[in-house]
Amino acid sequence: MSMMRLNPRIGLSFDGQCEAAFHFYERCLNGRLRLCSAGANRRWPKMRQRIGAEVLHARLVIGETALLGADVLPGSYQSPRGFSFTLGVDDPGETERLFNALSENGTVRMPLQETFWAPRSGVVIDQFGIQWDIQYEKPE
Repeated sequence: MSMMRLNPRIGLSFDGQCEAAFHFYERCLNGRLRLCSAGANRRWPKMRQRIGAEVLHARLVIGETALLGADVLPGSYQSPRGFSFTLGVDDPGETERLFNALSENGTVRMPLQETFWAPRSGVVIDQFGIQWDIQYEKPE
C-alpha cells in the first residue's frame, strides 16, 4: 500500500513583501526556505515584468509542514483577516524566543502570560500583518 500525506495548503499573500517575509519567518521559525524568484528562472524577469508580482511562489518547510506564499498582482492585495497561526511549543524558553522574534516591528495583541488554557500564551501581529498565537504547551 502506498503512503499518502495530506497537507492543507497554507498560503499567504503579500503586496511585494513576500521575499522579506519569508526570510523573516525562516529566521524566526528555524525553517528551511525554498524561494522561487528572479534568480531562480531565466524566464522569470520577463514574466515578472508582464504580471508585476515579485515572488510567485515561496515555500518554507517547518518540521513536516510547509508554509506557502506569494506576492499578488499589483492592485489586488487585501490585508489578511479571519485567521491566525497557532504555534504550540513544549519549551518555555523557546516560547519566549518565538514570541519576541515574531513581535519584532509588529504589534503585541496579548502579552505572553498565564491563561486558563496554557501556562504561557500570547498573540502578536507580525510586521507583515500575520497573526500568531504562541502557546507554551507543558509536556504531560
